[in-house]
Amino acid sequence: MNYKDLVPSQDATHFLYKGKPIFGKIFKQVFKFHEPGLAPVLDDSGAYHIDVLGNPLYNERYLRTFGFYCKRAAVIDTQNLWFHINEIGQRVYKQSFTWVGNYQENLCTVRNKNNHYFHIDLYGNRIYEQNYLYAGDFKDGYACVKDLNGWKHINTKGNDLNGIYFLDLGVFHKGFATAKDLNGWLHIDMQGRELYKQRYLMVEPFYNGFALCTYFDGTKIIINEEGKEILTIH
Repeated sequence: MNYKDLVPSQDATHFLYKGKPIFGKIFKQVFKFHEPGLAPVLDDSGAYHIDVLGNPLYNERYLRTFGFYCKRAAVIDTQNLWFHINEIGQRVYKQSFTWVGNYQENLCTVRNKNNHYFHIDLYGNRIYEQNYLYAGDFKDGYACVKDLNGWKHINTKGNDLNGIYFLDLGVFHKGFATAKDLNGWLHIDMQGRELYKQRYLMVEPFYNGFALCTYFDGTKIIINEEGKEILTIH
């Protein structure tokens, strides 16, 4: 049975296979299956993962369990400590955190007891020594992080991409990222350079060469990658 054919019911209490209930069990909550074919569930015994036959992956029970990414899943134990387990249910590393994200590109953002954010590898090792006020997921080799100076991009070694700070920042998508400076939101390239002079109340990432932007008066427009206004959304 392919895990992609198993979907949560509309009320998220059981799974459906070809539109019909499967496993003969109602849970308190279920989430969708992720590779390699495991899903987080919650019942009266606690939170855990099941396989495509509906069988528990392990005997342990947690406060919460999350989906598998890069063969790692975030869990919260009964002491409210966070860490990751692997696809056979084993704990991956010894340390615990006050929060962990989901692995993306084999790296994961975490928060420790001092409220410091940083990234770890698949085995729980820090990939750099710096601590941040916030650290986001990696996408296409880069992540957004915040320190006392503002927001910037780093690479998978923890090094600055371009050393340019912004008031707020988005991840790169096809070579461009959203960013905010003192005058508003804009798009930047990999070197941190503005694509145009205009500033907006809101901007979305470019989608096949065009982006939705909102002027400060609420007017929405579409621009191209040169910043030229293509049309107004009425």
